[in-house]
Amino acid sequence: MTATAVPTETRAMDLLRFATAGSVDDGKSTLIGRLLYDTKSLFTDQLEAVEAVSAARGDEYTNLALLTDGLRAEREQGITIDVAYRYFATPRRKFIIADTPGHIQYTRNMVTGASTADLALILVDARKGLVEQSRRHAFLCSLLRVPHLVLCVNKMDLVDWSQEIFERIADEFTAFAAKLDVPDLTVVPISALHGDNIVSRSEHTPWYEGPSLLHHLEHVHIASDRNLVDVRFPVQYVIRPQSTTVTDYRGYAGQVASGVLKPGDEVLVLPSGFTSRIASIETADGPVEQAFPPMSVTVRLTDEIDISRGDLICRPTNAPAVAQDIEAMICWMDETKPLRVGGKYAIKHTTRSARAVIRNLRYLLDVNSLHRDESATELKLNEIGRVRLRTTVPLLADEYRRNRTTGGFIVIDESTNRTVGAGMIVEAG
Repeated sequence: MTATAVPTETRAMDLLRFATAGSVDDGKSTLIGRLLYDTKSLFTDQLEAVEAVSAARGDEYTNLALLTDGLRAEREQGITIDVAYRYFATPRRKFIIADTPGHIQYTRNMVTGASTADLALILVDARKGLVEQSRRHAFLCSLLRVPHLVLCVNKMDLVDWSQEIFERIADEFTAFAAKLDVPDLTVVPISALHGDNIVSRSEHTPWYEGPSLLHHLEHVHIASDRNLVDVRFPVQYVIRPQSTTVTDYRGYAGQVASGVLKPGDEVLVLPSGFTSRIASIETADGPVEQAFPPMSVTVRLTDEIDISRGDLICRPTNAPAVAQDIEAMICWMDETKPLRVGGKYAIKHTTRSARAVIRNLRYLLDVNSLHRDESATELKLNEIGRVRLRTTVPLLADEYRRNRTTGGFIVIDESTNRTVGAGMIVEAG
């Protein structure tokens, strides 16, 4: 099998980022391998390498899970440890897949993979039904505001394609999802190993009236998921060409986080509070008449204002909070030191950096039972809790539920410069 070239028309199509999640051995890596295989997204040498490793392991079939389990430890143990990213395209859409681990000790990796996803696939073994990790990952996807969830009931071939078992699992998961903030849920019966209901409808499930998994991925509507109301443009870099032929040029480069920018629009610059108008919007391919997420552009203003990295351009009548006191949900990722009240850390929020102190730990959240432990005094590895922190400089922030870019931040250990936590802002001010 050879790799297929991405059709020219596909390049202009939208991109769907999706993450896979589920318990150990539910078949996440096999599912992704099957998608890559059936969409002819593999090079010949990739397939040959997987066939050779499968034969060396004594597998009676080509183990497609090996396409994503790239680390030696993963292949030897037959598990997924790190987040593996894979890319493929169909004539309708381009895709980036994040294959996230199922083990409870790798919850932080799952958070990393799902934090930028438009959609999450949660796999369940039809023989086992919903397990603790299924609920954990569903809650994490809800917490991370992933707009679309797909429950894949895998290994249906091992339960004789039982409609009763499928519907029982679907009903149980739907009831649990009702307790969470899940705007869109789809349930599909599949066999990742044999390819049933992956690319095309399977003859083994005549009772299933929904689309195949790939058909759903190609057609799920994600354009309306983007926030096109609240203009947020964090300034990443100030462009001042050092050239004798180009004088009096000052542009502000960055990626549009939300909203739509157009030349002539009145804008407010934070934290200074000065207002101006957009003179032009430029890209690497030349000027454009509008910019929207996730475009990377350079904005020029009609007035000369002191703007630097970390500042934010927005609308005068629709601005984020300018706050130093932040309430946030934090997923702790440090193996060695827990988060404690009074701890001091560095914060990276959009293009803005600050230092922060943990003022209060409101509660530790049990992601399985959704119980809040208000007596907790620290957050250990993979634990999630609500904290109140104070920053040295104001953050230009929105609630995470409103804007995932301006509502999210990472926590950094100043002594090691390692990322030790991921935060989602609940309240700013």
